[in-house]
Amino acid sequence: MATDPLPPSATEPDGSAVVRVLSYNIRSMRDDREALARVIRACEPDLVLIQEAPRFFRWRKKAAWLAAHSDLVVLGGGAPAAGPLLLCSLRATVEHTEDVLLPRTPGLHQRGFATAVVRIGGARLGVLSCHLSLQADERYEQAGLLLEHLEGWRARGVAHAIAGGDLNDRPDGRTFRRLAGELQDGWATAPWGGEFTSVPSDPHQRIDAIFATEGVEVLGCGVPELPGADLRAATDHLPVVGAVRVPGEGARR
Repeated sequence: MATDPLPPSATEPDGSAVVRVLSYNIRSMRDDREALARVIRACEPDLVLIQEAPRFFRWRKKAAWLAAHSDLVVLGGGAPAAGPLLLCSLRATVEHTEDVLLPRTPGLHQRGFATAVVRIGGARLGVLSCHLSLQADERYEQAGLLLEHLEGWRARGVAHAIAGGDLNDRPDGRTFRRLAGELQDGWATAPWGGEFTSVPSDPHQRIDAIFATEGVEVLGCGVPELPGADLRAATDHLPVVGAVRVPGEGARR
């Protein structure tokens, strides 16, 4: 496991971009907002994949507060995506956003994807935040829909993508294995920092992850070492941060 600092954001001479990605379940900002913002800022992300963003009363105001206090801007998602939210730094030029509601099983929560296509440096990148179902069969089907969405991007010329979120499944679970069988699991590919994401007071399982499509180079991925008081106060999950190198569009694939 790598112990060196995670590579910083960079745009390279060939147009490729080193991009820092953060995935984080924030429990609807019901905990310590200031601690939450400090954790996000400390990760120095270019792209933030949020789960359990505020979805009800004044949700836009709460999302705007979080973005502003994290030195970021709102990219998409939130209530229209049933909870997943995307934030980004000013490095990202937004090309397209789409909030996707998934088929709902009666009696279970509505789920969705927050998605966007952005350009950073000379690289073009699809981004997807998800929070999969607690119910095993529905969760497995949602993983298939996630893979279909990424394949749809590829068919439209978006060759590289990042997906991440709260999977409600462990690496040996059927859903996690379905995603890891088609995508690069950031932690398994280039482990960095800590592994377990739940719960902050007693990390013992990895149910949150960042995945990358073929052609994206994972430089490091895991739970960052940050002040424990902030991590425990911010929410009931630990953040996952990764650094990836995305080829420029002019690079050979």
